[in-house]
Amino acid sequence: MNSRKVTSETRRGFPATKTHSQQPSRILIVDVTSPSWTNTCSVLSEALENVLCLACSLAGPCRIPLLSLYVVQNHQECLLPFMVHQVKESFARVQSCLSELRSLPREGCLPRGVNAVAQAVQDGLQQFKQYSRHTAALALTLWYLLQITILTSESGKEMVKQLEKKLKDVDLVSLRRLQIIEVLKREFLEPEGAEQSAPAEEPGCDDIAILGMDMDVQTVEDNVISLEMLFKAWLHDYGTDREQLHLLLPSGGLQNPPGLCLKCDLQERLLDPALFDGMRTADLSSSCQLASWPATALYKLRVVKALKAEGVCESVVYGLPFIIKPTSCWQLDWDELETNQHSFHALCYSLLKRNWMLLAKCEPQNTSPSWNIMVHSYYIIIPSDSATLLVKAVAVRELLLPSTFPALLTEHPERVCGPIESALNSLEVEVTYNPLHLRNNLYKYLKNVLRRPVQRQQAQPREQRPERHQPKQVCLSSSASPACPALLARFPHKW
Repeated sequence: MNSRKVTSETRRGFPATKTHSQQPSRILIVDVTSPSWTNTCSVLSEALENVLCLACSLAGPCRIPLLSLYVVQNHQECLLPFMVHQVKESFARVQSCLSELRSLPREGCLPRGVNAVAQAVQDGLQQFKQYSRHTAALALTLWYLLQITILTSESGKEMVKQLEKKLKDVDLVSLRRLQIIEVLKREFLEPEGAEQSAPAEEPGCDDIAILGMDMDVQTVEDNVISLEMLFKAWLHDYGTDREQLHLLLPSGGLQNPPGLCLKCDLQERLLDPALFDGMRTADLSSSCQLASWPATALYKLRVVKALKAEGVCESVVYGLPFIIKPTSCWQLDWDELETNQHSFHALCYSLLKRNWMLLAKCEPQNTSPSWNIMVHSYYIIIPSDSATLLVKAVAVRELLLPSTFPALLTEHPERVCGPIESALNSLEVEVTYNPLHLRNNLYKYLKNVLRRPVQRQQAQPREQRPERHQPKQVCLSSSASPACPALLARFPHKW
């Protein structure tokens, strides 16, 4: 995925709240006038359904609390308005919306109305304001800001220019981020090497910065996996009220006796299977594990030793991996954020150059009476050739079971070597392990579970469908708003 980001000069501050999660409300605007809409419709519907079934099945706070979906043809149309219930409790309604999306004309030659995308953005903003006024819980949680994603086959640069003109006089105070996704066929994408370059600012987008929001322009390939990974980013924790991890390094003989503290955030690398209903397994180590979702605690890892990378056996590393990155906590001033980021990058570079890992002990979050015995957990911190670190729990003496490792014989009888070599030679060999090439039927399993409580709704022809936003749903806007009613190989260098 190629990304070019235009960021406002001053970051909008978010009020400090003691909430379990700080997820934005989301509006997805889909431009269905593309000549390739026939293919895009299928892959988009599948990708959305896959990700939303995950969001509806994960235990804990809802990761996509509010979602609205618009389509843009010769006019804008809201297929899924904000609902009183969260997305987590509305999978049947989501499926009905996706059925309507699939039933749209497939010719891909529908004319797009003038300014239809900008009108959809304005309508979504109006819908969000009306919803927040009618929903006390939303009005009280000011961090519930809005992110809008626009899917189009049109040039991202052209879309930026259009929106820049049309949104200049629009009140965007509730819009936290505007994301433009240019969906392209593989042959039209830039070479992979271009993805590794630093994001460049779009020319002519200076005026966007004064709107007080972030604008992100990306290109993705027109297939299920690429769109699925795009939407899975919605499942990450977007809270920036506080940093999540303090990485405590020794002073190293410098003038700072307490040592160096790097302030970091944690990011999930994998979804924990134990969070899915029906798939939960006993995990005796869970009380000693880091957790980035929800971000309710500040962890402190004190580095106690350096380890040679080749001296760490994979059999003593366990648990879900987490990615460590420099914090983006809004409560830190810009100078501290910049210094912290440079220090973090220097640590990544030095560890990679030395081929070292770090051994760290998790310090207790609360001070306990002296007669209470604290059980400590230890972690290894693994560098990569990117500006991130990987952290995983590592075994200690109390957990280790005895094992015997007999010496490997160097010579073996031909009668056993031959069949083994033949079997191995018949296998397909992959240079690296790519988890995107394997599926375990989790999407099918979750969709089946989510469908059980309600009867399956048959998709009706569009002309026979009842009017949207009937009084059954709370009318939230005026007539002006139609939306009313892996660790790869051993220890990889990339994750």
